[in-house]
Amino acid sequence: MSENSSSKHQVIIFTGPSGGGKTTLMKYTLQHFEQIERAVSATSRLARKNEIEGIDYYFFPVEKFKDFIEKDDFIEWQQVYEDLYYGTLKSELDRLWRENKIVLFVVDVVGAVNLKKYFGDNALMVFVKAPSLQILESRLLARGTETLENIYRRLDKARIELEYEQYADVVIINDNLDDAKYDISEFIRAFLY
Repeated sequence: MSENSSSKHQVIIFTGPSGGGKTTLMKYTLQHFEQIERAVSATSRLARKNEIEGIDYYFFPVEKFKDFIEKDDFIEWQQVYEDLYYGTLKSELDRLWRENKIVLFVVDVVGAVNLKKYFGDNALMVFVKAPSLQILESRLLARGTETLENIYRRLDKARIELEYEQYADVVIINDNLDDAKYDISEFIRAFLY
């Protein structure tokens, strides 16, 4: 990544607990702001049904992911659970900036705070959350993509992640999707223009 790139490019960071609506609002944002493109994150987990390499994530075995860490190839990365890593490759940012895009990150709360520190005022950090942990649990169960054990592990993690809300520039409580879409549009317009 080129020197001083943090001072030349705007970025938008979506974060918050799993099931809050980050992916839904990301898709809405990408449909309504053509200059914004999502940075595809890398992960050491296996692809879920219907996930596509290079579109949803870059999927790497744990050892290859660790090699990228050793080489300092990530702008941010986190070990979420044992042998489960997520991160954003510097080469992904360079690719998007060559295309004159504003980069949209969808990352965990620790990654979001690190990105906000790195990019400073050139970053808009948006914390997206469900109105309550009970609603979050219902959303995670309705997905039908994970075991009950994983869902309850995510809920435990969500309790901790909610403490990071204080570091965000804006918070969206995703209770009514139309209201959340309106709010995200207004926040992004104010940030970009």
